[in-house]
Amino acid sequence: MGKKSSLRAIPVKVEPASSLTPAEQASVRDICTRLKSLDGALMPILHEVQSAFTYVPKDAVPLIADELNLSRADVHGVLSFYHYFLKEPPGRHVVHMCRAEACQSVGAVALEAHAKKSLGIDFHQTTADGAISLEPVYCLGNCSLGPSVMIDKQLQGRVTLKRFDELMAQARTRS
Repeated sequence: MGKKSSLRAIPVKVEPASSLTPAEQASVRDICTRLKSLDGALMPILHEVQSAFTYVPKDAVPLIADELNLSRADVHGVLSFYHYFLKEPPGRHVVHMCRAEACQSVGAVALEAHAKKSLGIDFHQTTADGAISLEPVYCLGNCSLGPSVMIDKQLQGRVTLKRFDELMAQARTRS
C-alpha cells in the first residue's frame, strides 16, 4: 500500500481583475501610504483619491481597505454615507444646487424640479451625453442672492428657470 500524502491544498484567495490600470492602483496606494498615519485617515484618503480621479473608483475600495486594514464594507459605508464622494465619473460640468432654507424660500424647490426635468436626470446623476452632473448641496454661502447654483466652482446667484437654461446651454458649449 502506498503512503498517503500529508500535504494539504492551501486555499488561495483570487482577487477579481481590477478596472484600474497598474499606474492608477499605484496612485491609490501612494495616496494611502502618504496619509494613513493621520488620525481618521479614511476621509482624507477618500478626498485625495477623488481629487486625483474626479471620483472614487469602485476598484479603489479594496486597495484602500487593504492599506488601512479595514473591511471593504467599512470603506463602502463611508462612501455611501457621504454624498460628496462620487462613485462614478462626473460629467464635464458639475452643477451644485443649493437646497438650504434660504434658497428654498426664494424659489429653489421650483428650480430643482425644473433642473431635473430639463436635464432628464436626478441628483447624483449625469446627463446621457456626459455633459452635466447634478449634485445637491446644503448651502453655498450665497443666501442673500438665492436661489444659488455653483457650476464648475463658479457661483451663480438669483438663478431663475430661464437663467438656469441659459447657463446649461453655455456649459454645454464649453468643453
